[in-house]
Amino acid sequence: MTIETRWLVYPDGDRQETQRTLRVDEVVDMNGFPIPMPPPSARMIAYRVYKIRRVEERGELDVLQYLELVPASELQAFRY
Repeated sequence: MTIETRWLVYPDGDRQETQRTLRVDEVVDMNGFPIPMPPPSARMIAYRVYKIRRVEERGELDVLQYLELVPASELQAFRY
């Protein structure tokens, strides 16, 4: 039996467990929930998933979903 755990890995290296499976290039909020497009505001904290890595060890599978901060200028561009 394998226990699968999904993690959000923030740019500063902090990790937070999540139940969601994300896709590369998906734009999410601080808790890993998708942000609707166009975003409600350019003045919000948003992350993009840039890499997903699977690490397997004896009965455990960690899915590491790496996030990068999306600059406000890019969020503003999504609005138009």
